[in-house]
Amino acid sequence: MAGVSLKCGDCGALLKSVQEAQDHADLTSHSNFSESTEAVLNLVCTTCCKPCRSKTETDLHTKRTGHTEFVDKTAEVTKPISLEVPKVAAMDIDEPAAADVSTTSQPEEMVAPEVDKKILEELEAMGFPTARATRALHYSGNASLEAAVNWVVEHENDPDIDEMPMVPVNSKVEAPKPSLTPEEMKQKAQELQAFQYNPVSYSAFGFIGYSAQFRERARKKKEEEEKKTEREKEKERIRIGKELLEAKRIEEDNERKRLMALRKAEKEEERRAREKIRQKLEEDKAERRRKLGLAPEDPATVKPSAPVVEEKKSMLPVRPATKQEQMRECLRSLKQSHKDDDAKVKRAFQTLLTYMGNVAKNPSEEKFRKIRLNNQTFQDRVGSLQGGIRFLELCGFEKIEGDEFLFLARDKVDMAVLNSAGSELTSAINNPFFGVL
Repeated sequence: MAGVSLKCGDCGALLKSVQEAQDHADLTSHSNFSESTEAVLNLVCTTCCKPCRSKTETDLHTKRTGHTEFVDKTAEVTKPISLEVPKVAAMDIDEPAAADVSTTSQPEEMVAPEVDKKILEELEAMGFPTARATRALHYSGNASLEAAVNWVVEHENDPDIDEMPMVPVNSKVEAPKPSLTPEEMKQKAQELQAFQYNPVSYSAFGFIGYSAQFRERARKKKEEEEKKTEREKEKERIRIGKELLEAKRIEEDNERKRLMALRKAEKEEERRAREKIRQKLEEDKAERRRKLGLAPEDPATVKPSAPVVEEKKSMLPVRPATKQEQMRECLRSLKQSHKDDDAKVKRAFQTLLTYMGNVAKNPSEEKFRKIRLNNQTFQDRVGSLQGGIRFLELCGFEKIEGDEFLFLARDKVDMAVLNSAGSELTSAINNPFFGVL
């Protein structure tokens, strides 16, 4: 099979033609070339049509531009390589005319020229814009970093120095050769090295100040962007902090209101219990006076009792009882029905509180939401007491499977109801006057 490229035996680079091999030899002094059946890659960016000849070039192009999609056109441009040295003769003069004919029929697409990526990165690191660095490398023949810097210094005042040079995408446009001979370039490089170690001479050459200016400008721009980003982050932190504080304040207000309502209900319960005890004492006192044969006390001297208040309250419009009030009344009824066995009542209240706590902590666990009615322990503690099952039904439990189980469906678990039930049970356990009425 005929070779389709020339491979440099020193660095492994693939070259399309003898002319490229000669240019490569001039730049690198490599002279070991051989024919290869491995084609030179031609990966074309689908966004900007930039051709890349290796995976490394595509990675650098992606890093610089953000373009990630490439089309492999290697097969379209691959052809057997000719080992004849191109002649600079009339044929070369006629080629532009032929090219002009083809371009007049259809305008060719223009792209940025290929330059030495490594030298380009060094120039960008020194502070030169990408367009200026690419232009310097292209017009200095990709010879070296020093040649590109020389070109920038010599053409610093050009109006188009910061414009990206463009070449036809489908034509092989060689970069202009430097005007200096190899001996002159070598001498110039030695002079630049001397300038590199002599800050005074190098600054006189103008490069250090020029490069430092770009680096300083880039540094200031980066610092401004970092400060702006930090300010935005600080504003976002302040906003989130305010929202969290506001949410915490609302939660504390709601908790304070709930505690105030609970204390108010407890005080009302205690007041009614004391009033009933007072009435009971008065009745006992009257009974003792009757047994002793004493005259009853003058009603005018007796303090007005609760029935007067109840009579006034009865004149107010009737408000439907809330679920929390129904729970309180259910617990009060349970205690009054078993007032002779306080231990049993307290054990029932504690068992119900355990049921509510288990469901609130593990709402997804079915075993905490399902109670067998004929369970002996449940019957001894809650089921046999009047109002025990009614309280669970107020919390959302329903009888299922022929009244064999009490079950609370997952979608009917209401944390507000469970919290209210827990509050009422805790009050009933800790309040010594609960259920006296």
